[in-house]
Amino acid sequence: MKKVAFYTLGCKLNYSETSTISRMFEAKGYEKVDFDNTPDIFIINTCSVTENADKKCKKIVREAKKISPNSYVTIIGCYAQLKPQEISEIEGVDAVLGAAEKFRLIDLLDGFAKEQETKVLASEIQEANIFNNAYSMHDRTRTFLKVQDGCNYGCAFCTIPLARGKSRSDTIDNILTSVREIAATEVKEVVLTGVNIGDFGIQEGKRKERFADLVMAIDEIEGIERFRISSIEPNLLTNEVIEFVSTSKRFVPHFHIPLQSGTNTILRSMGRRYLRELYEDRISKIKSLMPHCCIGVDVIVGFPGETDELFLETYNFLNELDISYLHVFTYSERANTRAVELDGVVPIKKRNERSKMLRILSEKKRRKFYQENLGRTFTVLFEEDVEDGKMHGFTENYIRVAAKYDPILINELKTVTLSEINEKGNVEAVEPEMMYERH
Repeated sequence: MKKVAFYTLGCKLNYSETSTISRMFEAKGYEKVDFDNTPDIFIINTCSVTENADKKCKKIVREAKKISPNSYVTIIGCYAQLKPQEISEIEGVDAVLGAAEKFRLIDLLDGFAKEQETKVLASEIQEANIFNNAYSMHDRTRTFLKVQDGCNYGCAFCTIPLARGKSRSDTIDNILTSVREIAATEVKEVVLTGVNIGDFGIQEGKRKERFADLVMAIDEIEGIERFRISSIEPNLLTNEVIEFVSTSKRFVPHFHIPLQSGTNTILRSMGRRYLRELYEDRISKIKSLMPHCCIGVDVIVGFPGETDELFLETYNFLNELDISYLHVFTYSERANTRAVELDGVVPIKKRNERSKMLRILSEKKRRKFYQENLGRTFTVLFEEDVEDGKMHGFTENYIRVAAKYDPILINELKTVTLSEINEKGNVEAVEPEMMYERH
């Protein structure tokens, strides 16, 4: 029985796909092992959004070869689709598979026998037009369920349409089948994921279903305690979805909504499909219905044309918004994107300074959000995340909670009252009756 190990870079979508591919190997009789357990085969799932994708890929290949010198190393994922030839020249790589090939790698690589030349199987991105069902399993406390893939938007900074192809989705019926399968494994939380999940519903090139209908159908499934929506574009986050989540039985009050810039000048230059006024309206709508809802924001600093004045406009816009945390990305040039042709390149040093400013703002926002929720009662899903005798988990509204380690609580939902913020910035919790006794 050959041993196979997996390594995943990047997003939740990559995790769902790696997990599904690993189950395909197990079904064929391969033994899934940890990375350091001298595997015969390594499957490395790469990301193109991650900075220095080439360096990270090379480093992982080097480590794989140290652990198991005669192993067969296969590279898949977004970086593999964008730069297959470049990857094939990395010493130690045996095969590179593109977006249309990665789910067929067991058949395509036929026994994983080493050859003189690196095998490159990467079709043009137009060939990646089939939706491959995927969800993670046994890797983490929560499951990532892929409901959509690809993107039709073509933002000026983004390579994802080149790496994953056009927008396409599973059917609601197929997704409900997956949710029932997941429910049978006693998973407590499922995160819906995709490249552009608000665009859910395109099948065979035509729009056939809607994201709002998917959310409503999933909410009826018994056996899963919580559903969480991953990143969703502001122009696709409709009032209908917001209103439904606010009264839902299982969808939690947490949205992650990419902004990218708080100035309309840069939003237009990026090719985004909304202006800051719409973004502000979405935040107001959410908070009017769910005051304790957690709202995360993606923002890019140092995009070409972002002057000091425009950056401050973004900073002030974010500072005034009722949001909970930021994911800050420092703009980096990507080949074959419109942004590399734009004037007004921001020096790297300035990009890094702006990034630091927004990361500090993010910590302030997070702390303020945590403080606003102290004294309130929530349920926490505890994870196998133990540090200094404390275990950690997240509330419905994505507050990271620390509590005294108790092995019986792992992957269990526990009702707690949030009592104080500790020195590490997490919230300490007590059981509600203990809080009552203390007062």
